[in-house]
Amino acid sequence: MHDALITRATAWLSEDPDAETREELGKLIDTEDVTELAARFSGTLQFGTAGLRGELGAGPMRMNRSVVIRAAAGLAAYLKKNGTPHGDGDAGLVVIGYDARHKSADFARDTAAVMTGAGLRAAVLPRPLPTPVLAYAIRHLGAVAGVEVTASHNPPRDNGYKVYLGDGSQIVPPADSGIAAEIDAIVSLSDVPRPDAGWQTLDDSVLDAYLARTDAVLAAGSARGARTVYTAMHGVGKDVLLAAFARAGFPEPVLVAEQAEPDPDFPTVAFPNPEEPGAMDLAFARARETEPDLVVANDPDADRCAVAVKDGQDWRMLRGDEVGALLAAHLVRRGARGTFAESIVSSSLLGRIAEKAGLPYEETLTGFKWIARVDGLRYGYEEALGYCVDPDGVRDKDGITAALLITELASELKERGRTLLDLLDDLAVEHGLHATDQLSVRVEDLSVIADAMRRLREQPPTELAGLPITRAEDLTLGTDRLPPTDGLRYTLDGARVIVRPSGTEPKLKCYLEVVVPVAAHADLPGARTRAAELLDGIKRDLSAAADI
Repeated sequence: MHDALITRATAWLSEDPDAETREELGKLIDTEDVTELAARFSGTLQFGTAGLRGELGAGPMRMNRSVVIRAAAGLAAYLKKNGTPHGDGDAGLVVIGYDARHKSADFARDTAAVMTGAGLRAAVLPRPLPTPVLAYAIRHLGAVAGVEVTASHNPPRDNGYKVYLGDGSQIVPPADSGIAAEIDAIVSLSDVPRPDAGWQTLDDSVLDAYLARTDAVLAAGSARGARTVYTAMHGVGKDVLLAAFARAGFPEPVLVAEQAEPDPDFPTVAFPNPEEPGAMDLAFARARETEPDLVVANDPDADRCAVAVKDGQDWRMLRGDEVGALLAAHLVRRGARGTFAESIVSSSLLGRIAEKAGLPYEETLTGFKWIARVDGLRYGYEEALGYCVDPDGVRDKDGITAALLITELASELKERGRTLLDLLDDLAVEHGLHATDQLSVRVEDLSVIADAMRRLREQPPTELAGLPITRAEDLTLGTDRLPPTDGLRYTLDGARVIVRPSGTEPKLKCYLEVVVPVAAHADLPGARTRAAELLDGIKRDLSAAADI
């Protein structure tokens, strides 16, 4: 075991093109740090429907240039086998974007070199830019695929590799396993040609086209007066969002200066995710100073959008489901046509809004790779702060255009002396109070998640918070509307629970929703109290049932 491990590590080291990871791995070999070497060489980072995501470092179980070169070579081989070169003999174009994390620019350049060496054409975005700009560029440039180097809102030590095909949507099965098989077939990095030049670095014309497309998001002549505080969360969203807001004619957002510029170390937050405790504290402090109409935040690659409002004397984050319903109601009021879609873990309120408006509605598995593929999609959202408000422009979640649309809504409400919270109250009276919450457990040992899922399958609860479970579904079997996925869904009398392992983080996630009827606005306080009690009870009983 010891000798085999050292042999594997030494072979990897001999091919590693990166001086930093070579030094790191060399020290582990020299000191014969078997524990750490075993962690790095216990397998390979698996390529799946989220592409790759993991901790930076040396070895096949970490994100590094060797792993990325293999991933790019596998993608190139898959594209060439699947008829990617255009019929006129022109090699297909792969467009590559990247964020401002450690090693992102290196990974983007390596990908461009591999694509060029494989006989494809490659174009790299001019600098770190939001993920939705890459998703837009794929279709705008007629590319056959796109790659975004990002770990979104993961901790600073992580990076990732997200793959899109020519429709501008993230890969889904069977493309993921097809690409993974091509990656596995690569024996040695020396077999992968990587020329020093031959790819294109794009200019700002793609970004200009993306910004011009944002005009389609807003209604002509709509109100534009809402004032915002904005945080980029140390990511790449600031310049693009400011340009989009200026183009739209909104007041210039007040920036959270400490988080405005890209910084791969994310020094002011434990996790650079607006949903995490404390992440919005600096934005709220700025809001208390400046009294805007709303606070807007992007995650580091700006594909997500968080919104906060003043509630009583202080500021609070709206839940993703609340923003999802607000944007849906706004689009319905503007006369939007087409299918409204969401993932199964998001609030059922969207279905009620769509039904009342006479619009088609679809539920999908978790992730925008599924939502973006809904036929006739007009609007899609997911509770984890992801919104697709312009699917003809970006077939993915887009934190820039979502920020524009929610600020338009806030502006229109402001002109009528109302707020986003007033509209949420109206929706609760019209459709029932849909209250959502999440029980999320971050683990060091992934077996904790597997054990919890096994426990719930073997001994499923019969009631939660005193509400009987009327239907229990194991989603690994699929349904008449959904392909199989690792998850459990419980339908209760007036509530719904979904339990699933996260696809991108070491977390077990439980998504809770209760629906409390509301006869009139005066009944809202009582309904909120009842909803909070039920959610607390469901959390408590579910924790006990799963032993988490």
